Amino acid sequence: MQRELAIEIVRVTEAAALSAAPWMGKGRKKSADKAAVDAMRATFETVNINGKVVIGEGKKDEAPRLYIGEEIGSNQTGPKLDIAVDPVEGTSLVAKGLPNALALLAVAEEGTLFQAPDTYMEKIAVGPKAEGKIDLDASVADNLYNVADALNKDVRDLTVIVLDRPRHDELISDIREVGARIKLISDGDVAGGIATGMDNTGVDILMGIGGATEGVLTAAALKCLGGEIQARLKLRNEEDYQEAKEYGIENPERLLFTDDLASGNDTMFAVTGITDGELLKGVMYSGTQAATQSIVMRSKTGTVRYIQAEHKIVQKPDYFPKDIFREKK
Repeated sequence: MQRELAIEIVRVTEAAALSAAPWMGKGRKKSADKAAVDAMRATFETVNINGKVVIGEGKKDEAPRLYIGEEIGSNQTGPKLDIAVDPVEGTSLVAKGLPNALALLAVAEEGTLFQAPDTYMEKIAVGPKAEGKIDLDASVADNLYNVADALNKDVRDLTVIVLDRPRHDELISDIREVGARIKLISDGDVAGGIATGMDNTGVDILMGIGGATEGVLTAAALKCLGGEIQARLKLRNEEDYQEAKEYGIENPERLLFTDDLASGNDTMFAVTGITDGELLKGVMYSGTQAATQSIVMRSKTGTVRYIQAEHKIVQKPDYFPKDIFREKK
């Protein structure tokens, strides 16, 4: 992939964030998601790639845009690429006006992003300093002590990020018994996974069960950052098992590593803030202008770029919903 693509894919996440942000706090998560999906899909048509969605909004009969298998990009004769998207990670966060909602996507060589069924996944993830020190099959205590040793910290100074769900009651109890600190989040474990790989977030390790597709996106980001994720699918029912078979997953209970989820030599990841959070500031509007903050990274070079952009909304392309602020009567 050409390195200029990194800037092109940021335009895609910026468009999604700019379209979703006006719905912040309005209690309408579906409206926020639709606005982001429409803007992301339209912007992809201006990007010089031959892409296929492998992680997206669902199957073709469930989603009109960014569905799994959809071909996107303006260059349908170029090298084929895998595309994984989440136009709004944290639709509930946007609807409630809460922090850490993000627009994000990953791009990689064809066949290198794991095509996960829409189910759950058990995960443990760390940044580059603790790479090689985790084991999903080990005890909570062993993992925490090993990560603390790798980071040259007392285990009591570790911060573990966990989704606030009843299913994690035992995990939370085990973490507290060891003495580590816990940061509970209501949504958005991709953001939590990315945070483990960034020095300025204060997050050391992600643990728990979240979405499987989010696990693939987390792996793509950590591939760029030099971190590590280990994961295992948690299939809920026969329908999940059947979907896994359709995706060619013969052993859905096997342990998955970073390179199983994102195996390419050249993976790019872009993320733009929708609401303020630890990683990025959200979209800030002022009249007909807006400011965004984004991160774009590339595994091949290890480059991580922080991008601050100013946008003139009235000069955006026709597909951009310029009247999104106003409720139609």
